[in-house]
Amino acid sequence: MMVLFPVLAALMLATVHAQEGDETITYTQCTDGYEWDPVVQRCKDIDECEIVHDACKGGMKCVNHFGGYLCLPRTAQIIVNNGQEQPAPEPAPAPNGRNGNAIARRTVPGIQCAAGFEASDHNVCQDINECETSNPCAQLCYNIVGSFLCQCNQGFDLSPDRINCDDVDECRTSNFICLYQCVNEPGRYSCLCPDGYQLVRGRNCQDINECEVGHECREDEMCWNYHGGYRCYPRNPCQEPYVLSSENRCVCPVSNPLCRDLPYSIVHKYMSIRSERSTPSDIFQIQATTIYPNTINTFRIKSGNENGDFILRQTSSVSAMLVLVKPLTGPREHIIDLELLTVNSMNYRSSSVLRLTLIVGPYSF
Repeated sequence: MMVLFPVLAALMLATVHAQEGDETITYTQCTDGYEWDPVVQRCKDIDECEIVHDACKGGMKCVNHFGGYLCLPRTAQIIVNNGQEQPAPEPAPAPNGRNGNAIARRTVPGIQCAAGFEASDHNVCQDINECETSNPCAQLCYNIVGSFLCQCNQGFDLSPDRINCDDVDECRTSNFICLYQCVNEPGRYSCLCPDGYQLVRGRNCQDINECEVGHECREDEMCWNYHGGYRCYPRNPCQEPYVLSSENRCVCPVSNPLCRDLPYSIVHKYMSIRSERSTPSDIFQIQATTIYPNTINTFRIKSGNENGDFILRQTSSVSAMLVLVKPLTGPREHIIDLELLTVNSMNYRSSSVLRLTLIVGPYSF
């Protein structure tokens, strides 16, 4: 806030003659803000800033002026020309680097205001609201005494010129902002998911179960969903000499001579894992469904483990766990035959196979 005590430019001189006998008394009266100087025989300005204690409040600085004084901000600059016409000084750069001429300034005789201020009708330097008069900022403008500040919306950073705004590339600030792919946009970013996935919670990718929302499998096929896609498998997976006995279970009849050296049954199972799954990892358990007395059960990986990606760990006399020991990269399909061999002391021997179709998804999510 700037305070100006009234400036009275004109001096009021009064001469009074009193007749008392032959004596004449003469005195001179100056207007407010001035006092008589007997040396130079004229009214001179009073410096209120020196004689008035704490003339300005709130941290303002006191500037003496003709017939009064000004209370201005500490950062304000004022040039008083004592009423004489003088060329105006070159404007100083504003705090934001712009030339002072960029903001219009009003001047009146006797007072000239610094950049960011203008003279009012009452001969007071008052702040210019640059945000209203020229709107210098690219996005957000905040007026302050003698200048202004620029700020940017979310997603932008203030540029070195302190006026313009530069887009923030959120995709470069973090590798984990999106689960799959980050796309930078002005002031924001968006996440994308690959085919077979849908975006959830703005950044995560969730597998789409095509077997529930739509697929192209035939009537004689079953749809099996995996991470990132689906596959169609025959509803009857049995091949000669095996015949279908129940869902996904094929048996080789004892009456058929071709079945003599073959496993009695093959059960087809399907499962899916993500790519690059951490290892070692238990992924599938096999268990005997029929238990005979006085028999010994042995489990082994019969085929499908040529690269040594799995081991079969027996967990009890009737069960075993398939363990993944090497990370697998998808998309890829593994067909693993897990065999249960049953023998007894009477040289009875029987075997069953669980054929596991393991589909490795294309991504780690």
